[in-house]
Amino acid sequence: MIRVILFLLTNLSVMFMFGTVLFLTGMKSNSIKALMVLSSIVGVSGSITSLILSKWSALKSVNGQIIYRPRNSMEAWILDVVRYQASQLGIQTPEVAIYHTQSVNAFATGYSKNSSLIALSTGLLNNLNKENIQAVISHEMSHIVNGDMVTLALLQGVINTFVFFISTFISRSIVHFLSQHRRSNYVRAYGFFINYVASIFLQALFGMIASVIVMSFSRYREFRADADAAKRIGWDKMLCLLIQFKKVTEPQTAEEIKTYCINGQSKSFYNLFSSHPPVQDRINALHKKSYA
Repeated sequence: MIRVILFLLTNLSVMFMFGTVLFLTGMKSNSIKALMVLSSIVGVSGSITSLILSKWSALKSVNGQIIYRPRNSMEAWILDVVRYQASQLGIQTPEVAIYHTQSVNAFATGYSKNSSLIALSTGLLNNLNKENIQAVISHEMSHIVNGDMVTLALLQGVINTFVFFISTFISRSIVHFLSQHRRSNYVRAYGFFINYVASIFLQALFGMIASVIVMSFSRYREFRADADAAKRIGWDKMLCLLIQFKKVTEPQTAEEIKTYCINGQSKSFYNLFSSHPPVQDRINALHKKSYA
């Protein structure tokens, strides 16, 4: 979930910043067509910037350290596994990072399949055996080779465009409506500020609602990554991995466990905003080979 949350946060930050600059510089879009062009610029800029910064922001957020030279036999083995799987998939070997946390966690990110990163937590390395870790790496490699982050960026760019367009259109309509009634002089004097505040509020509101679509796509890609990894390393190995995840993570109650990448405890409404499906759902999907 880390890579998705950071992507969304960076994306929203850039979109708000770009929107603010356009407001402050007085850039106008008086027609629907012009507003749509402006919305596209703002929306796409946020998603592209998020994608480009994805590796840097992910590493900074978890204080991850890239393995340039293995310091022990485990790190050397991990690098060998990543190199082998990358060669099998015909892509450049991703960078590998380790970060310190007790959570059983891993993620992959990067702006292209040939410029990617796989990060593993010390909690994962301490709680899983080598066969499980190999399956984790295969799952993350599936995300990379399938271009999931790029697809996510394209989807987010389209969503950004409509969020900015609708928010700006509504905020301008509110100002126009108020200017036609009492205290119109007051509205004319502070119309710019009212328009800006309303637009930012609506962007945050609609952005949160639209994130349901992004998270739904993310959950679907988890099922696909499980299935793709299972085809390469074996369905039994992936099932063993997910069953072990369930054993290791479910007894833990820390809030961060619910939001990290490779497990997905979630119920009802919360599940709409979760980037990963519950582990049991992933186990069931593998049993049925639903995404084979």
